[in-house]
Amino acid sequence: MPRLIIVQHLLNYRVLYNLILQKTKKMTNIVLFGPPGAGKGTQAEVLKVKYQLVHISTGDVFRYNIKNQTQLGTLAKSYMDKGHLVPDGVTIKMLKAEVEKNPEANGFVFDGFPRTAAQAEALAILMEEKSSQINAMVALEVDDEILVGRLLERGKTSGRADDADEAIIRERVAEYYRKTDILKDFYKAKDRYFGVNGVGTIQEITARLSEVFDRL
Repeated sequence: MPRLIIVQHLLNYRVLYNLILQKTKKMTNIVLFGPPGAGKGTQAEVLKVKYQLVHISTGDVFRYNIKNQTQLGTLAKSYMDKGHLVPDGVTIKMLKAEVEKNPEANGFVFDGFPRTAAQAEALAILMEEKSSQINAMVALEVDDEILVGRLLERGKTSGRADDADEAIIRERVAEYYRKTDILKDFYKAKDRYFGVNGVGTIQEITARLSEVFDRL
């Protein structure tokens, strides 16, 4: 067989191998959960490096759209300033675009998403389209009064109006329990819910979360 043909066959086999590898590549996708002030963003930044995952933060996506005064950003801000959750349709459109920006990701840490059962269903469909799934919902559990104190302290430097007003903070926490806490049942039904103590040093909390991640 001529050398050129052999080389071409080898190249074809390599392309086929890479395609098969992409199809069978195991992704680890985590929903990092918890009420406002639980420390999800801090932990997500640590865990994305440790496990080489892409961190998708609803807050970061919202802030980008708000800063650039996009139509979706302006609409989202009108809800956030009142301490309310942003409607599902707005959130899903923003987050789906972020996922599509990272087609080669080993997996994702979703921080602040999903927040409703409808969003959880939409996320499941999105992962199915990538031949993957959500492996676990890991929730940071923190007492309400600690949350309020953390957010008021953050409000001194964050510049966010919803971090500076205690009434709005308490409404945000209450809104979390009214609409978002129900997601525990959604993931418990799939045996994918893990609660983790969210009080302690950053290192202590990371160690607790890592114990869960390492079992997945």
